[in-house]
Amino acid sequence: METKIQNKFETELSYIKNERIRKSGKVLVDLLPDYFFKVPASSTGKYHPKYTTGEYGLYKHVKAAVRIAKELLILEMYQNIFTETEIDLIYLAIILHDGLKKGINEEKYTRFDHPILMADYIMDNKDKIDLTDNELEILTGAIKTHMGQWIYDFKGDKVLDKPTNKVQKFVHLCDFLASRKILNVEFDSDLQIID
Repeated sequence: METKIQNKFETELSYIKNERIRKSGKVLVDLLPDYFFKVPASSTGKYHPKYTTGEYGLYKHVKAAVRIAKELLILEMYQNIFTETEIDLIYLAIILHDGLKKGINEEKYTRFDHPILMADYIMDNKDKIDLTDNELEILTGAIKTHMGQWIYDFKGDKVLDKPTNKVQKFVHLCDFLASRKILNVEFDSDLQIID
């Protein structure tokens, strides 16, 4: 039986409290290329855990990263660090961070500059959403820097920037943890995380 993703990121979008930001997130998710919802997070398994290396792997990776954010934000040490708007934008940045991992039109390999592509794609479509300039800056900044310390391409050229503020660092942390092979996240047949 073939799995078909229903209600793309419905659970994750529901974590966003601000209705305007949540609706904007839904529009942006609907703009993601179809391949995003089907491809592995890693074709080689070198950079991601096994559960993300098969079909729907990238989708699972993103769902896991959002869930990690949700779990971390319960901790006392993260209370009063972020505003409600920043938390909403953290969730949205994680949902979208790998949205163009293989380019706008699916390419064979991961685009190293995919964080920049995704941030630019959001800005190119900003007339379709209802985010303030400040919210767009926070969102796209977190996406552009989600790779953390891995800012040099395979030729050694600096392509990306490192995270510098609390939102950017937190988004990177969640993405990093979701890519660790020592963590296993289980999914049911509807591609929902099993608690």
